[in-house]
Amino acid sequence: MTTSPIHRAPDSPTARQALALAGVFQAASLVDELARTGQVDTRPWETLIRATLDTNPESFEATYGGHPNNLRRGLEVLEAVVGRQQANPVVLRYGFSLLLLMNKLRVDNDMMASLGQHLNRIQGQAEHFGTTHENVIASLGEAYQETLSTLKTRIVVHGDPSMLQSRMMPERVRAILLAGIRFALLWHQQGGRRWKLVFQRGALKKALDQLG
Repeated sequence: MTTSPIHRAPDSPTARQALALAGVFQAASLVDELARTGQVDTRPWETLIRATLDTNPESFEATYGGHPNNLRRGLEVLEAVVGRQQANPVVLRYGFSLLLLMNKLRVDNDMMASLGQHLNRIQGQAEHFGTTHENVIASLGEAYQETLSTLKTRIVVHGDPSMLQSRMMPERVRAILLAGIRFALLWHQQGGRRWKLVFQRGALKKALDQLG
């Protein structure tokens, strides 16, 4: 049984692009936090993992759990970007690198098919173990490693070496990077393009203000 979203997403293409892009920057922010501290808040983490596993959501807003606050971390980063405020440069680098990787994935039909096969298998795991079980996270990390990590363009994650080498940390980081790709694809599907971040900054800012 599915439930109706708490908040219906705006019909505005720019608002939907903003929400999808917030998912990208939320992933970027969580990767940075994981790499430095080994910990992340549950709500933004679960939102990203669920979105990655739900490859056929019933609606746009169902992708992120039906409430924009599930993407609050990413929305705050995006607000800093469009408002020309100070933002963590590492988070921005991860975010824009995810958009670049998405563009390479999008035109690689074989890799897209392989990733789809991985996700179909992992969905079965999630039904058995639970969405955020470590077996599921490990499989998501493996899916990223066997597909996107093979591209020449890679995201190098920096942080506390002891954290990055701790148990399950590489898998958790890769799973969140995969979630960032998921939202980057959603952003592109909604008409998002890199040039719009420069030339339509005002429209994005207005959309973010309306999302509150």
